[in-house]
Amino acid sequence: MSERNSDMESSRDSEQGTIEFIPDFDPGRGGSEESDGGGKPGSGEVSAGKKENEASDSIKESVVYWQHSDGISRKLNTTKKTLQQVVGLGESFDVDFREMTFAGRRAAIFLITTFVKDNILVEIMKRLTYLTPESVSGSAVKAFFEEYIPHMQVTTTDKLSECITQVLSGMSVLFLEGEDTAILMDTRSYPMRNPEEPSLERVVRGARDGFTETLLTNVSLVRRRLRDPGLTFEILKVGRRTEMDVSIAYIDDIVDKVQVEQLREKIASVDIEGIPLADKQLEEAIIHKGWNPYPLVRYSERPDTVASHLLEGRIVVLVDTSPSVMILPTTFFDLCQHAEENRQTAFMGTYLRWIRFFGILASLFLLPLWLLVVVHPEIKPPALSFIGPQAQAKIPLIAQFLLVEFGVDLMRMAAVHTPTPLASAMGLIAAILVGDIAVKTGLFVNEVVLYMAVAAIGMFATPSYELGLANRLVRLFLLVTVAIFGVPGFVAGVTFFLILLTLHRSFNSSYLWPFIPFNAKAMAAVVLRMPVMYAKSRPSFNKPRDRSRIGQE
Repeated sequence: MSERNSDMESSRDSEQGTIEFIPDFDPGRGGSEESDGGGKPGSGEVSAGKKENEASDSIKESVVYWQHSDGISRKLNTTKKTLQQVVGLGESFDVDFREMTFAGRRAAIFLITTFVKDNILVEIMKRLTYLTPESVSGSAVKAFFEEYIPHMQVTTTDKLSECITQVLSGMSVLFLEGEDTAILMDTRSYPMRNPEEPSLERVVRGARDGFTETLLTNVSLVRRRLRDPGLTFEILKVGRRTEMDVSIAYIDDIVDKVQVEQLREKIASVDIEGIPLADKQLEEAIIHKGWNPYPLVRYSERPDTVASHLLEGRIVVLVDTSPSVMILPTTFFDLCQHAEENRQTAFMGTYLRWIRFFGILASLFLLPLWLLVVVHPEIKPPALSFIGPQAQAKIPLIAQFLLVEFGVDLMRMAAVHTPTPLASAMGLIAAILVGDIAVKTGLFVNEVVLYMAVAAIGMFATPSYELGLANRLVRLFLLVTVAIFGVPGFVAGVTFFLILLTLHRSFNSSYLWPFIPFNAKAMAAVVLRMPVMYAKSRPSFNKPRDRSRIGQE
């Protein structure tokens, strides 16, 4: 790659700015030369070997490979030939290069037909069609840009790679014969769905709109809730091939600028061919969390939740084609909170929060503790003498737990992939045929199924889907340690779990804050859903520049 790039640079220097499509095959890049009847190489069709041997990593490298410059040629034919090789013009049915004449000048509109709003483009072309040669004096690009294109989102560029990148994202480009500058027009119209309530973050009362797969729609949903002049949406591109749009959102006078700069540098330094799976791949690329199962960012599909976190001084990352956004930094206790708690009164919100915490703790420790007191009945208090299987099953207890754990996971995955009309039937099969018959045949103990059901409900009550899955792995780990080592295994397992969370850091912030390091006031706000007017300051772990939420009298 470096050898080819140096060859390109030397070729550009020798041309002294002249852009010319190079149809011949350079033997320095491998292959053989082709010649026409006169014996001159390269005067005929483009060599198939040259196209097969191209190994460009980006659009810019591909453009330079074919025309030895990233500039826009003054000849439309040269531009057209380059586009034929770079973007498959003439091969892909949705890539169009519409050649016309405006004001006596040859012109061409380069676009992706499936992305274009026809009515906008037709109005622009209709206006340009009425122009005469006398209407344009001097630079045609300047005249078209400043006077004759009736559209708001228009800009110019002198880089062909930028033209191709923008067209592949839905814009249209106008090339003019004799001009080395092109006009970019935002005429895109993406296939999109209407905002709907997220299935993972439903509330009884509250907004019913959620993010979609279109970045511009998601930005507008956040803007609608935050009419703050300091709200900033920076745009970056990630992926040499995908050129995916990524936006960093924050409130300028609240957020910690150091965190924003670090995140911007991390995203800009990502060197990958693409992120077709959007935010999840980007998270792994910039966080580098390795094999730790606990999430380091919070995902949300609710604009009101995102707006609340922005007001706390958090940073939000939006990725085009993804209906969820990343909120960072985050904590373990953030992932345990739900929007429903803030849609009720402070007292009821606190009650719901305690019930949710109980469910999360049950999903983690209920099964290991039950197994512990059954295996070691001597540690069981007299008041809990009723706990324990009344009859022995044919399968050991630890094997029963593992089989039920894997069975619940299998049912969960089956529910995701089962068509809606058949979901109820699948639930009946799982509950009656599998659970009930397994107990009656003596393979399982009743209490194993009961406690496993309670733990599963606690996992599903966890607001963060990723946190629920991570807690499930910890529960399996504790079950195995209790079965092998008994009480020391349980103590060591819980200690290891706490150390794991303590050493975990989300964007250089403590994962267990405000428990570790302890902050009494912030911990009270975690345990209790404070009334709005009592929350006078923003969380300190975000390092916000402005901590005050309520104006001073």
